[in-house]
This record gives sequence, structure tokens and C-alpha cells, in this order.
Amino acid sequence: MMNVRNSLVVASLLFAPVLWANELTNPDLISKGEYLSRAGDCVACHTAKGGKPYAGGLPMATPIGTVYSTNITPDPATGIGNFSLEDFDKAVRHGIAKDGYTLYPAMPYPSYAKVTDEDIKALYAYFMKGVEPVAQSNRETDIPWPLSMRWPLSIWRTLFAPEVAATPTSGEIEDAQLERGAYLVQGLGHCGSCHTPRALTLQEKALDDSDPAYLSGGQVIDGWVAINLRGNTGDGLGTWSEEDIIETLKNGRNDHFSSIGAMNDVIQHSGQHFTDTDLLAIAQYLKSLPATEDAAELFKASDETATTLRAGGQPNRGSELYVDNCAACHRTDGLGASGVFPRLAGNPSVLSGDPSSMIRVILNGSRLPSTKQAPSDLVMPDFGWRLSDEEAAQLASFIRTSWGNKAAEVSTSDVRAIRKAISEEHENPMLSRAYPSQQH
Repeated sequence: MMNVRNSLVVASLLFAPVLWANELTNPDLISKGEYLSRAGDCVACHTAKGGKPYAGGLPMATPIGTVYSTNITPDPATGIGNFSLEDFDKAVRHGIAKDGYTLYPAMPYPSYAKVTDEDIKALYAYFMKGVEPVAQSNRETDIPWPLSMRWPLSIWRTLFAPEVAATPTSGEIEDAQLERGAYLVQGLGHCGSCHTPRALTLQEKALDDSDPAYLSGGQVIDGWVAINLRGNTGDGLGTWSEEDIIETLKNGRNDHFSSIGAMNDVIQHSGQHFTDTDLLAIAQYLKSLPATEDAAELFKASDETATTLRAGGQPNRGSELYVDNCAACHRTDGLGASGVFPRLAGNPSVLSGDPSSMIRVILNGSRLPSTKQAPSDLVMPDFGWRLSDEEAAQLASFIRTSWGNKAAEVSTSDVRAIRKAISEEHENPMLSRAYPSQQH
């Protein structure tokens, strides 16, 4: 009897690799992995401008120098083709490379720690069997020594990266739909990587909704401010419906808001590919988040500005500039045109504590993402060529204090700093991708 049992154990050990190899080629598992890779927006960071998908090389400016994303195609020499499932899991959820060193937290492994074993297996199958291998060597960082030493990163990982559990979902949310939304937002979606403020040591101040700092916005990504995703009125999603959130994630716009900046890449590569069920789960979860405890009333609708402008009144230079440059699209009432020109009254990007997005869109314009359901990539033209720093500041200040908006005014020095940054990006566009900064 013992010999039979031993034989069965030996047979299972011999055939396990064969069974796993067969499972890797399962079309359903590969398809699931592709969907999950979209949910994680892996292509956005692991594809350089003009490069092949997942071949890496995208520069990311950090406070200590530039790092470059790695090749995650299944090329055995330069990519992850010789990674085992364990190697893959250690990199994605634990932040540990195959060679044993700690990855820079530009890779959001603190969020991916929540991803389930089953989803990691599906992702591995997709990257091994569903992605075209590309022979492209990884580029070394531009971080100077001694800052380039990796051992301090292991300390950072120990201090700030959460433990990885076999089934990381919390189980604390009774509603299955909300649980799914929390899993997508906190895990693969890694929304907190941009929308949660960071400490001076660059870790996110919270990784889930147990802390009111979670998703409270404020980080500057590629020069654009990530908005508050909590229930705040004005600079958050307090007045948004679930449908508003779904439409924004799917098409970059809703009846009163248009996405700008780095969020456009998320919508292009990730948001528009979610199923309707998952989009609803995300929307319901975000709407479940209360306003921050210190939420200020940044917007209370008022028709005073619209009445003044319609009557031909020009209370200040900012209002004159608005009528000359903006009112044709955004109207004198600041309500824009549904689904085409976003409203400026109560707009979270307008009311953000950091005015960088407001200044940047005035100086450099913006373009909506082209999606399957909304293919028109509508353009907001740039006005930096015709406005001085002082005029741009006056215009931004007028917009942030009109129609019931109650944000702080913008200074000329604020505009000057953004204009300089835009000029440097135009001179070296490959370095425009910035690592998330701590909250200003």
C-alpha cells in the first residue's frame, strides 16, 4: 500500500509541470490575464513612446533621478521569458526582482499586494503566451551613486509595503459589488498611486479606505494634479452620479466634465476596456467614500457672474480675458456644453488646491482620448502664446472664483513655473513622464 502511495506522489510530481504548461495555454486563462493587464494599465508604463507594447524603456523622473520601465515581454534574454510563476509573483506583488534586488516603487507593488493568487496566475499566462516577445535590453537608471544603491529600497519595502496574503480581499464589505469595486480600485487599478497624497518618504499615506487620506487627491503627475475621488463637493466627486464616473472612465467625459492630462492614458489603455459590471462596481465603491474630514465648501452655485457678464459687465481683467478667449465654448454661465465643453463651475480640476492643472490647460491646451464609444478626440487649444504670465494668472483666478467657485487665486509666479516646465518638456518630450510627487 505504501509503495502505491509513493508511486502516486512521484507521478504527481512528474506530471505537475506538464499540467501547468497545458494550463498556461488555456485560451480562457490567457484572455482573463489580458483583461486584468488592462485593469492594471500595465502597457502605459511598460511601453516607451513609439516603442513596442510592453518592451519597456519609458522614462520616469523621480526625486533622485530617472528610472526606466523594464521589458515585460516573454523574450528570454531581455524580458521575462525565463521567469517562473514564483519569479513573476515576487516582482508584481512583493516588489522583488528575479535577481533578488528590490524594485523602485514606481512599480505599484504596494497596491498589487492585494491581487489574488488566481489573478496573478492569469496575468502570468497572458504575459507568457499572449504577448509578443521583443528583444530589447533594459536601460539602466540615470540615478547617480550613491543614491543608485538598491539596499535602502529593501528597507523602504519592509516599512511601507503590505504583506501579501493568499486571498488579499478584505472580506469586510458585505456587498459583493462594493467588494469587487474595492478590489479593482485598491489593487490592480492602483488608483491610490496617483490619487492618494504621499509622505516625504514617498509612500502613499493610505492604501485603503480605512484612512480618510485615501484617494483624497493632490499628487502632481506629469504636471497635472490628480483630483480628489472622495465625496467632497467641488474638488471631489460629491456631486457626481455613478453614471458620471462610469462615463468618465469609459470615454474621458461626462455631461459636465472632461478628463485632462495623465488620466487620458488611463482611459485610453484601461478604463474603456472594463466591463460594464466592473465599471459599475468601481463607481459604487467610489461613491461610498465620504468627504474628507476637513472638507471645505469650495463650490456653491451662483448666477451672479453669469448675470454680470451677460449685461456686459467687466469687473476685472480676468473677466475680460475670459469673455475674449473662453466664453464661446464654456459660456458666460461657466456651464459649457454637455459632453463637449466641460463646465468650469464646480469642476474638480478647477477647484483643486494646487492650480497646476488649471494653469497648464490654459497655457498648453488638452486633448480628450479617442475611445471606442467616443472616437472624437476633441481639443482644447493652447493660449500660452497669446497670454502673458500675468494675464494667464488673472484668467485662472477669475475662473477659480466665479459662478460659485471658491478656490484660491493664482499668482504670476505660479504661471511662470508651469510655463518653464512646459518649455522643458517640449525640448525633451521623452522626459515628460514624472513619478508621483508628494502633496504640495
